[in-house]
Amino acid sequence: MEHVNPVLSSSAREKQSENNSEIPFFDQSETFRRLWPEIRENCGRVMGDGKFSHGSMVEEFERELERWTGARHVVGVNSGTDALVLLLRAAGLRPGDEVIVPAYTFVATATAVAHAGGVPVFADIEPHGYGIDPRSVERVITERTRAVMPVHLFDRLADMEGVGEVARAHGLTVLEDSAEAIGMRSGGRHAGLLGAGGVLSFFPAKTLGAVGDAGALLTDDDAIAETARMIRHHGRSGRTLADFPGISNPTVITGCNSKMDDLQAAVLLTKLAHLDADIERRAELSRRYDERLRGLPGVRAVPGDAPRIPGQERVIYVHLIEVDGRDALAAHLAAAGIGTEVYYPRPLHLQPCFSHLGHRPGDLPRAEEVCRSALALPLHADLTDAQVDRVCDEIERFLTGGNR
Repeated sequence: MEHVNPVLSSSAREKQSENNSEIPFFDQSETFRRLWPEIRENCGRVMGDGKFSHGSMVEEFERELERWTGARHVVGVNSGTDALVLLLRAAGLRPGDEVIVPAYTFVATATAVAHAGGVPVFADIEPHGYGIDPRSVERVITERTRAVMPVHLFDRLADMEGVGEVARAHGLTVLEDSAEAIGMRSGGRHAGLLGAGGVLSFFPAKTLGAVGDAGALLTDDDAIAETARMIRHHGRSGRTLADFPGISNPTVITGCNSKMDDLQAAVLLTKLAHLDADIERRAELSRRYDERLRGLPGVRAVPGDAPRIPGQERVIYVHLIEVDGRDALAAHLAAAGIGTEVYYPRPLHLQPCFSHLGHRPGDLPRAEEVCRSALALPLHADLTDAQVDRVCDEIERFLTGGNR
């Protein structure tokens, strides 16, 4: 019997051929074509085991990810957002506690605080980067502040040394939103292990992406890991992972249903074995972008110009440029069949869902400025050098007046 690749069927290949002039922001169809025999084998093991959620494949993936990151504990859950909520709860966040977060990040950073019962408090980002500014953190600490949650964005870690100094001076817990930061390390320690704990997201477009939603909590703290494991399975005590009788264990705390699916674990386990090569390919593509775009009129920042911090290992998840006329450039690229993403169109302190906190435009100027100028370009391991060159050609054409 012939095995059909569901990722690239004949009709899909025909469609891909018809649209080969387009460059989507993200595409991993070639990766799945290449890895399909391995993915199919792991998925077959799941089908044979008959446990499709919270089973032995999830446990195997957790152990491999512990090895890869050096974490004492990896707790697989169903999304990176859930991982943040579980981390906050497991770290002891109490109703009404304030957690300081950057105003420039994905909204889940702050909504996770709210879902965990806390109150997000917004700080600005550093003048020449995208991480939370420790000086801004210091200015918004109150007697209700319990934790600070730096976010590692795009291609670099936040200033963990500076954040740590402020946290120690005020007795705050440091929790990391390291959802984008797989592979990033400082002094040999993986992101998410530089404070009390962190998270990873395996959203499909992430550096290590699933075929749906999945996430994980990372920590070296035994108590945080034990509590998070209970919360993810309705608050039940004892072993529940790959242990069907565990569903009758006593419910110790109020939990939720945040179990990782084994089919997602099967895909992630396969891709984890190739992650180092994918990270290196992303770095090559990013350097090619930098070489072409650096110095173009209107381009104010490229990833390669970021200050180098000794001992820090960067991973390029998103190739983000800061550019004048960002929206017009994005429209030009879209007309040319090139996908881009705006990270992020509105800072968190000005999002409608946080209007009750009373912020106004101008409160956090660096975050607001980056929201007006930042544009993410296509970047994934299946992107070709020729595609990068075409993107750069179109950007140069626009910025030098060829298509204005």
